[in-house]
Amino acid sequence: MATSIPSSSVASDSTQPAVGEQQSLVTSEPQAPAAKPASHDSLPPQALLDFMLEKWKPASGKLPPKIKYAESFKARRKALSQAFPGETLVIPTGHEKVRANDTYYRFRPGTDFYYLTGNMEADCVLVLEPKEGGGHTDILFVEPNPGRSDATFFTDRVKGELWVGPRLGVPESRARHDVDEARGLDTLNTYLKGLKGSAKSTRVLRGHSAKVDAEVAEGGERDKALATFLSEMRLIKDAQELRELQISIDATQRGFEDVIRSLKVAKTERYVEGIFNLRARVEGNDTGYNSIVASGAHACVLHWNRNDGPLVPGDLLLLDAGVEGHTLYTADITRTLPINGRFSPEQKAIYELVYASQEAAFAAVKPGNDFMEPNRAAMRVLAEGLEKLGILEDAEEALKDEHQFYKRYSLHNVSHMLGLDVHDCAQARQEAYKYGKLQAGMVLTVEPGLYFQKDDLTVPARYRGIGVRIEDDIVVTARGCKVLSGNIPRTVKDIEAWMSGVWSADKASAAPKGKKAAAKKAKAPAAKKAKAGKRK
Repeated sequence: MATSIPSSSVASDSTQPAVGEQQSLVTSEPQAPAAKPASHDSLPPQALLDFMLEKWKPASGKLPPKIKYAESFKARRKALSQAFPGETLVIPTGHEKVRANDTYYRFRPGTDFYYLTGNMEADCVLVLEPKEGGGHTDILFVEPNPGRSDATFFTDRVKGELWVGPRLGVPESRARHDVDEARGLDTLNTYLKGLKGSAKSTRVLRGHSAKVDAEVAEGGERDKALATFLSEMRLIKDAQELRELQISIDATQRGFEDVIRSLKVAKTERYVEGIFNLRARVEGNDTGYNSIVASGAHACVLHWNRNDGPLVPGDLLLLDAGVEGHTLYTADITRTLPINGRFSPEQKAIYELVYASQEAAFAAVKPGNDFMEPNRAAMRVLAEGLEKLGILEDAEEALKDEHQFYKRYSLHNVSHMLGLDVHDCAQARQEAYKYGKLQAGMVLTVEPGLYFQKDDLTVPARYRGIGVRIEDDIVVTARGCKVLSGNIPRTVKDIEAWMSGVWSADKASAAPKGKKAAAKKAKAPAAKKAKAGKRK
């Protein structure tokens, strides 16, 4: 059994920093300016430093239980080990990023590092070190936690426990994440320097830690192959990943219902963004990406996330948003909603065309089909519909590879992989992803759209300024696909009933007690749940 290596000993009183100074950060990055006292801080006198180190209840010393799904993380490390026998693999999680001056964005761990460990702390590094008899030793470099024995617990505003909360610590991290060894980050630089003589047998996941990148010689294609392998590992989701994705999707549905509820009072896109963000933080880690809250003609801007426009009754609201769960798997859903609860005839015509194209794409999602087949199916339906609307002269001509005229109005392909990243598996080879075959266990979006710019003279005036996208998250099954977001209404009829049902329920709950029973009896039926079963 491997034994954890303890963190470095803490400084004695004689080595405490001088008054007003701090010790260097225990991190793989150079000491940041924010580690020093801020311009508005008072400098602690030595008497205070001494006093703060006295009379604290000893830590229990009890090790934490294993992280949930520890066996899954271990199995992934084993698969990675088998792919690169005899080589040292270095996978950093990354560091907090400065938002402005001495304030930081909330940290989100590197996707591949998290996929292999489940660890959410900043600055950590996973190393797979080859063993003589084959296989690898998992070594997790983490921030030590000296507890109350080191003045930095209250003087270090970047890492100090009283400033930002406790770090797990070295032996605790080994137990929690079920790795062979855990070591303090203060030993990482020495370890990395020792790899310089074995550059040809070392691979690094680049771009997450400048310090790690600088310490280990660039591996070129060797390093790229590590990133590619990790991306392609994530192409197929296991049962645990599908459960976590479903949790995020279900929370996203509740977030959409919060938004519908808010449309009775909301005046701006930013209000809607705030309403959805509340759900994301209450039920998950955060939003999985910057929410797109696009009313009216803003919906014709694909990644509109300024979210600073007004909500106008009679316009459509395109909401593209997803809750990132506590385990970092994210949903990615789009619904286009009539702000007043009813589609106009023109809005309905465009919406139903997009809906028909999505249905065609769903039918093309099955094992063995090209990844691009759902896109081809959806684009054919859109092109033929645009011809019927008098916008395209000839659908067949528009669909030819050398023309692709339909893209003036559809702009994007309909699918991307989904998982820990909203655009998941981005480092996978094109032949395994974009030009590869669909396989059971792949999770992808299907999101056709039509966008008619306000100044596009090829479009009849009555349709200009309308933007519609419908996006769902699906998993490829053995015989077809399952729409994981299938409980979120999609048809014109169901969306109108959904919105009416949410508003009626709110009205009934706000009514005086005596009127609630009558309101409940007269309440319109809730929107039907869309079919979420397998498509064959």
